[in-house]
Amino acid sequence: MARAGTDQDVQRRRVFYIPGYDPFPARRYREFYRKEGAAQSRVSGYTLAIGPRQTEGRYGWHVVSTQDGKTVSTDIEVLGWSDIVRGSMSDSIPGTYAALLRTAWTYVSTGTLRRLMWMRKGPVIAAFYPVGMLVLQLVLALVAGAYVAKAVLWGAGALADLAGWSIAAIAPVLRWPIILLVAFFLVRWFKSIDRRFYAYYLMQDYAFSASLNGRTPEPLSARIAEFRGEFEAALGEGYDEILIVGHSSGAHLAVEMLADHLREAPRRRKGPAVGLLTLGQVIPMVSFLPEADKLRADLAFLSERQEIAWVDVTAPGDGCAFALCDPVAVSGVASRAQIWPLVFSAAFTQTLSPERWEALRWKFFLLHFQYLFAFDRPGDYDYFRITAGPLTLARRFEGKKPSPLRIDVPASKYTSMAV
Repeated sequence: MARAGTDQDVQRRRVFYIPGYDPFPARRYREFYRKEGAAQSRVSGYTLAIGPRQTEGRYGWHVVSTQDGKTVSTDIEVLGWSDIVRGSMSDSIPGTYAALLRTAWTYVSTGTLRRLMWMRKGPVIAAFYPVGMLVLQLVLALVAGAYVAKAVLWGAGALADLAGWSIAAIAPVLRWPIILLVAFFLVRWFKSIDRRFYAYYLMQDYAFSASLNGRTPEPLSARIAEFRGEFEAALGEGYDEILIVGHSSGAHLAVEMLADHLREAPRRRKGPAVGLLTLGQVIPMVSFLPEADKLRADLAFLSERQEIAWVDVTAPGDGCAFALCDPVAVSGVASRAQIWPLVFSAAFTQTLSPERWEALRWKFFLLHFQYLFAFDRPGDYDYFRITAGPLTLARRFEGKKPSPLRIDVPASKYTSMAV
């Protein structure tokens, strides 16, 4: 692996960041970068200055960093799709529970759930956490409704007895309306405090991934085409490196965008280096589905391309990612010509201090974003060296061996490919 400070490949870089299924505006990622970049620079001894964007396009910012005596200028742009995310999220409680049933049926009936469990139980448990939580909330609401109905009917019966009446004949008729009314208000209350549980949010995430059995929804395909246009425009703007970063479910969007470009683009003799960095990927949640033919074809295609560098970083401590799973191999589409991705671990238990790891280990949502944050004991992986440092992605990890714990055996039931 090339050591930082021994050379400088990059003076100007363009970074395209594709977030996962996130309804929040793109500015949160600038705040992440500003805050966490400052923390990492204090630990690692380099400088990182963030300013207003200097490019056209979507939301972004400009970074000037001096690392190991080399100064690099970086333009970062967030390729956002939060409007599509918000549009896919049901505001209604019945809509969410309908999505729950559809999604669970898709993964169970196709055999995908069982095969995902062969590799990593953590992300599958994470995927079905919202299912369990929403079912639990409904059961609790119905049980509470039953107790309230019992108490109300007992009280009404006691009052009726004092008046010489009897409600025995109408009690069965009144019981279920009371139960359902109480359950309705309790379920609405659970939804109002979902920021504590993330059950509704995560349910919508997995429902979106499974909605078309692995095919990319048309609005998202159109957005990926827009992303590709911006990427292709940047190729002619004098950068030394163009780096595409896909986080979580944004990883398979990044794969699709770059594969679409390379299929139609002539092989370049000159121009910027092109790198693909996938972080905390959940690609198998989609690529294992029956109709994910294009995604599987994109994975196979990119894995053989010599003109790019593709690095996939996950961590066993991230229970929401398919840690150390080679997304090409486990999807059953690897060939003998495969050279990418380089799969290795961010090793949270080693790169975070024991105190910080203890504070974060049960905060699954934060750990899934740790790839974008500072490490107090940084190892080979440093997001801010990769995105703002003097080496290309290829040079930075030149000679690095993949993790010996990586999972690279075919696991998907469906391996058909079509573009």
